Amino acid sequence: MVNPEFDIRPAILVGDTADVSSQRTLTILRNEGINPTVTMEFSAQRPGVFCGIKEVRALLGKVLPETGSEVWALDEGATLDAKETALRISAPYGSLGLYETSICGILASCSGWAAAARDCVEASQGTAIVCLAARHVHPNVAANIDYSAVVGGCSSCSTILGARLAGITPTGNIPHTLPLIIGDTVKAVQAFDRHMPLEVPRVALVDTFKDEAEESLNVALALREKLRGVRLDTAKERGGVTADLVKEVRARLDLAGFRHVEIFVSGGFTPERIRKFVEVGAPVDGYGVGSHISSAPPNDFTADIHEIDGKPIAKRGRTPGVTANPRLDRIM
Repeated sequence: MVNPEFDIRPAILVGDTADVSSQRTLTILRNEGINPTVTMEFSAQRPGVFCGIKEVRALLGKVLPETGSEVWALDEGATLDAKETALRISAPYGSLGLYETSICGILASCSGWAAAARDCVEASQGTAIVCLAARHVHPNVAANIDYSAVVGGCSSCSTILGARLAGITPTGNIPHTLPLIIGDTVKAVQAFDRHMPLEVPRVALVDTFKDEAEESLNVALALREKLRGVRLDTAKERGGVTADLVKEVRARLDLAGFRHVEIFVSGGFTPERIRKFVEVGAPVDGYGVGSHISSAPPNDFTADIHEIDGKPIAKRGRTPGVTANPRLDRIM
């Protein structure tokens, strides 16, 4: 994965997104003339996927002094054990303390999204998973979810910014809007073919007006070899996408000589539902997953001071001193 350029918002840098207790602590220490070097360790509450460290590094690169600081961490996308030290920062508290809240939040959310994506990837047993989560969340975090999903194993995502962060090409073709406005699925697909660059795959949404199998044949006859695939996104009111429906569409395409046309499905897919499709041999070439990833619970991260000016220390219930973890690499 490329080195993404995360936009660290001014509100984060000035501490407006920090717990106010951190602001007040810094004010007190500053007025008392106290600014020790602390070693702070971050660990997750449950096992999963470690994600968000590249964004954290971008934040730390803006706030930590060039000398007198060290940052050690697991790799982006690494498998994470519960309570494992995933990130260790040694720096003057005055440069670090204001960002403890944001660091925990970035790691918690991104790790949760990445783990949900990985669950889907593992359930699909090799079939591509595309993240379609953007419409389920606030736009301020849509790209972060897409990036995290790719870290978790998704082959692509739907937003331009999320794909840019992940160093990939976004995936997305025809929404229901286009055939509804044009008035016909085949005409909509033909318009898409006329105006989109050749490198954009021709994938037709085939559940807007007619039976999915019938419409799949219609668009295949219209585009023939140019048609990459069809997407089934059948509404719940019509029974949703089923394994039997996918099998029927596949059979009818094959009988008509369109074996090259792939079948993509979307609409409420979860790891459990994906596994069921795999178990019954549904011929799916790709799954679009949205709300399962976007609504994934964060993997809560805890931050603890383990040293102050080189002296081991910790609150009750924690072990004083640096926690050894040979999996950590120095990143700053």
